This record gives sequence, structure tokens and C-alpha cells, in this order.
Amino acid sequence: MTVPHLTTALSGPLLDLERQVLQAMPAIEHWLRAQWQEHTVPFYSSVDLRNSGFKLAAVDTNLFPGGFNNLNPDFHPLCVQAAMSAIEKICPDARGVLLIPENHTRNLYYLQNVATLARILRHAGMSVRIGSLLPEITAPAELDLPEGGKLRLEPLVRRGNRLQLEGFDPCVVLLNNDLSAGIPQILTSLEQPVLPPLHAGWSTRRKSNHFEAYRRVAQEFAKLIGIDPWLINPFFEKCGKINFQERRGEECLTGYVEELLNDIRAKYREYGITEDPFVIVKADAGTYGMGIMTVKNASEVRELNRKQRKKMAVVKEGLAVTEVLVQEGVYTFESVGDAVAEPVVYMIDRFVVGGFYRVHTERGKDQNLNAPGMHFVPLAFETPCSQPDLEGKPGCPPNRFYAYGVVARLALLAAAIELEAAPEAALDRATRSSAA
Repeated sequence: MTVPHLTTALSGPLLDLERQVLQAMPAIEHWLRAQWQEHTVPFYSSVDLRNSGFKLAAVDTNLFPGGFNNLNPDFHPLCVQAAMSAIEKICPDARGVLLIPENHTRNLYYLQNVATLARILRHAGMSVRIGSLLPEITAPAELDLPEGGKLRLEPLVRRGNRLQLEGFDPCVVLLNNDLSAGIPQILTSLEQPVLPPLHAGWSTRRKSNHFEAYRRVAQEFAKLIGIDPWLINPFFEKCGKINFQERRGEECLTGYVEELLNDIRAKYREYGITEDPFVIVKADAGTYGMGIMTVKNASEVRELNRKQRKKMAVVKEGLAVTEVLVQEGVYTFESVGDAVAEPVVYMIDRFVVGGFYRVHTERGKDQNLNAPGMHFVPLAFETPCSQPDLEGKPGCPPNRFYAYGVVARLALLAAAIELEAAPEAALDRATRSSAA
């Protein structure tokens, strides 16, 4: 893995965990190489991390990352090399990529992400065009981008089992749309590879399944380097059949909140941590930081007011929340300037290609930072290197980023295992096998 040196000044307590990760680096890389031989990783992903000094954990994994425009431009060559590797494995003779973005065309910064992703793919040797699922896109349309230039959207055309644009028959369909609103019929039963697979979308995927896979990965990794799995793995429970508007399922939710808070308190006592434990309650499916709240006492769940219940009741695309993940809250003791921050690591294939800090001036160290008012600070790089600075201290920038990359790759491995275990994946494999 190529790990560039950071020039961004970092703050935050040094981790004993970082020291153990650095000492075990040869064993870690050997173990990860073996995992990549056994599992097919998603085409790309981003992982939200939280660093509390005593704990460094993945708290969310996105399989349709939408922030490539927030990466430092110095990451571009790494992205191109990783994209070439990913495409060659899936479709060695691929020349054309059909990129399908989200439908929210009014978010100009998201469109800048689409343009950046398209540029990465073009520099990887692909012919790239962008097709829209929007029904109003019946002819090519050009949208102005905030950083200059235009983005051309074209209507999708289905011919048999192939998805095309006018005059363009791609080898690969790449989704940058998380399918929160469901799987459109036009995308089903295609003979072209669809990346990520349709069952990676939020219409079928659940965070609880991901973190169950992550828990198993964390346990195996912890045994490898001789640490407590809790140092990299947040406790969690799933609560189904909930309705915030009608106040149904509150007993399930408050019970899991109390249980997790007690488990966290026990760990805090074990490690001499004086902070107050908290949990994050969030929708089991969905993204964009919607349907999330911080809870430090189970009574807070029972006492939600009408406005709070309404906020928790729906997520992206107006979908109702009926299942929630109750996850151990991990403090962030990192900051950029006077604002709290959390690192987000980006990967293409199995390679770390960069990241940025999500920063929020109006949120605290125990709150969700993926909220309106956030901004992004790219992680600045000096020159690429293939190893962390083994002569430096555990908290020096290259070594801190290496630790980020290790935990992010654990989440990537968990995502691969999660998708392989999905019933949709098993059905797809069986269908292809019978067809052969």
C-alpha cells in the first residue's frame, strides 16, 4: 500500500494502539494480503473513523463515496493507479465506463465529485460518459460546476440486457448512486458488470450486517497483534420494528441503550477512562448523516419531543426508519484549528488513496459531524512512500495516517465479507452458475 506523508498538522493524544500497529506492520500487511486473496473487495469505499486517543475505530462505511472532490489533488495519481487495478480485475478488456450518479443535481459540490471521479477513470484509460436515472433527462444536459467547467448528463437506454447511452455501449456500469430509493428496473439483470453490486445499495444493505462482519474481522485482527478488540471495535446492537412517530419500539431501543451504556462503563473502568459514555442511535440503512442522535441516558429516548421524533423518523429520499443501529459512541479528540474533526479515509479497490478531515465548528467531540455546517480539510501530502516512518514516534503524521489506513482496510474487508454473505449475492452466484 502506498502511504504518502502528511503535511497537515495533527493534534490529538498519542495512541499505545498506534505503537502496537507499527510494531506489527509486517504481520499486518502479510495478513491483509492473504485476505485480499480470499475476498473480493468493493470497487471503492470511504470509512469514517473516530480517534479518542484510547480508541481508534471505524464508525461508518460508505460503498458509494461522494467526496472525491474533497481529496487533495496530490492523491490523483494514486487514485488512477488503484482504479486501473480495480477495473483490470473485473473486466480486463474494459474500455468504456458508464457512470451513474445520484439524482440530486442541485448539489453542485456533489456534481464536482462526479466530475472528479470521471477524470480519475479517464486518466486510468477509460472512455467515460455519465448517465442519469432522472426521468426528466430525456436529452443530453450540461450542468455548470462550482470550480468551472460543465458536467454532461445523458439519458439511459436499455437494449436487451445491456445498459447504454446513445452511441455508447460500455463494458462496465459504475454506480455512484446508493439506491436508497430502491433498485430501478433498468439496472436489473444486466449482462455488464455493475459496480458496486446492486445489493450493496441501501435498499437492501444494513449497517448492522456490516458491523457484525467488522466485529469478526476486528477479533481476528486483535488476536494477530495482541490487543483488546474493543480498542478498534465499537459495541453495537440492532433494534428493529421501530416507529418514532407513533412511539412504537421504544422499549427495545431504551433497553439496548441501557445495555450498551453499561458495557461501555465497564470498559471505561477497566482502562481508567473518566469520560462519560454515550451511544449513537442511527438508521440501520442510509447515509448523509440523517436519522442520527447522541444519547447519554436511556431516558433521553423516552423523552424525545415531537420535533426530535420527526427528525429520526425519515432519512434520505423520505424513507421511513423502521430499524436502527445502537452503536457505542467514540469520542473524537482530534481538531483542526478550534473545531472538532474526524478523519475519512478513501479507498479504491484495496488501496488507500487519500482522505480528508470532516470538520464542524458547531458540533462537539461526542456528536455526529456529518451534518449541515460541516466543511472538509484535505489531508496534505508531501511525497509518496511505501512504509510508515518506523524511525518516528507513533503519533507523527505518517504513522498516524498508517494507523488510519489499517483500521479503514479492516472496514473494507468487513464490507467484502458482508456483501459475500448477502442473500442477493448467493442468488446471483447461483443464477450465473446455472446459466453457465
